[in-house]
Amino acid sequence: MSEANHKHTHGARHVAIIMDGNGRWAKKRFLPHAIGHKNGVEAVRRTVRAAGELGLEALTIYAFSSENWKRPESEVNDLMMLLRNYIQSDLDEFIANDVRLKVIGNYRDLAPDIVDLIDDAIAKTAHGKIVLAVALNYGSQDELVRVTRKIADMASSGEIKSDEINEALISNMLDTADMPPLDLLIRTSGEHRLSNFMLWQCAYTEMWFTDILWPDFGQEHLAQALQDFANRERRFGGR
Repeated sequence: MSEANHKHTHGARHVAIIMDGNGRWAKKRFLPHAIGHKNGVEAVRRTVRAAGELGLEALTIYAFSSENWKRPESEVNDLMMLLRNYIQSDLDEFIANDVRLKVIGNYRDLAPDIVDLIDDAIAKTAHGKIVLAVALNYGSQDELVRVTRKIADMASSGEIKSDEINEALISNMLDTADMPPLDLLIRTSGEHRLSNFMLWQCAYTEMWFTDILWPDFGQEHLAQALQDFANRERRFGGR
């Protein structure tokens, strides 16, 4: 990271965003939910570009939670189609802008053609320096259950002892293990909850909430959140 860009992030390396408000954005304009989601994808494009321009090392976006399957089938189908289109249309831009695509969550439970698109994009962007982590079919409680099962298997096989189970071990087994610690969590649309997102990673994360609906989010809002981050005193449990 250059000195200039480091100043723009105010020391933050990794930002995560709960992208909320697509439906309300569409409803305010008497438009179908699908149009809200489509404009939400444009906000993703703006924000990914802004993250690179501002100098972030990693950006994680909550694209589809494990609970989103409860939504109407037509809405889920629209979201999956947008995902297909986004990967196909933006892959060349990822490569050109040195973006490494990463997916957290059980994305292999998605449709086979989507899984193939994701695997191809991950392989083709493997050497990128800016990490874009997309949470797909992701739930933090599920992530922790998966880690717990792995640790239980390791313990039962004698690979590790109980006194070797600690915070570092768990952190290194999470979906985000190869990413910088999470510095800042942003949630749009005025909601103030985590919605089963990165619960472990958020232990000492700063949080920034805005009433802006996700389709209206852009570089100026990300810069504003980072400026607010600069004014926080991070004590990590100390005084």
